[in-house]
Amino acid sequence: MSDDALDRLIAAEQDERRRLALFLHDGPVQNLAGIALMLDAAIHAIETEKLDDARNVLSSALERQRTTIRELRDLSFALEPVVLRDQGFAPAMQALAEQIGTVNQIRIDLEIEAAERIGEAAQVATYTIIRELLEQAVRRGPPTTVEVRLRTTDDGGLETCVADDAEPERRRRSFEAVEERVKQLHGSIDVDAADSGTRVLVTLPPYAVRR
Repeated sequence: MSDDALDRLIAAEQDERRRLALFLHDGPVQNLAGIALMLDAAIHAIETEKLDDARNVLSSALERQRTTIRELRDLSFALEPVVLRDQGFAPAMQALAEQIGTVNQIRIDLEIEAAERIGEAAQVATYTIIRELLEQAVRRGPPTTVEVRLRTTDDGGLETCVADDAEPERRRRSFEAVEERVKQLHGSIDVDAADSGTRVLVTLPPYAVRR
């Protein structure tokens, strides 16, 4: 890897750490601080025999705690899905496709053998990008069919193509989350929205694929 490519990769990792730090501070940490204050209020209400007030505060604290648990679980899954870590990319994608396909009655065709030749970090990033595109297609449609195709480029990079027949998405900002992930890997994204659906092509450079 060249010095310039390494510098870009380090910068991308720093950006990701900064994003995670902001999410944790503004989300779960703030929620936990609020829960602590609510528990203090509940204790005071119990001590002053205001049991109805204590019950209401504890109920609100419990709901906020459940929300925080969901946020942290989603973050953990996004960083490294357990099935991906334990079984590999293909089983993880098969499980994801089966889950989304069954719940939404969608046929999801996979051609993903190329992912087995890329690095662990690139597999996690590719899995996350595909998951976000599938979820977005469901929100737009849902579609009846989705095709997911991965192939290695001539220079050793990776192309990920996700095509669906849902209502086409022409608002560029709808892809901002995916674009941000691709940008952090110094890849490129091309969105083609037509009457027949939406096709998204993500290309990652060789040095990102080897990670």
